[in-house]
Amino acid sequence: MTSHTYIPRGVCSTKIEFDMEDGKLHNVRFTGGCNGNLKAIGRLVEGADAEDISDILAGNLCGNKGTSCADQLSKAIKEALA
Repeated sequence: MTSHTYIPRGVCSTKIEFDMEDGKLHNVRFTGGCNGNLKAIGRLVEGADAEDISDILAGNLCGNKGTSCADQLSKAIKEALA
């Protein structure tokens, strides 16, 4: 299992951490942001295929920010998979 940390840009959360094993996501955690919503994302993606989740969340926007915490998770996953 590998651990990853990503510093998101343009959103309220200040850090995204997650583990990956065999292409599956585990222990997704956000620091800051909308606590309940971000905990829910972590629970929903637990054990899911990282590439599939990245594709689903990419381009999800929050207000007029041009990104969102979910979109930033997508970017973090893509970086981890590269």
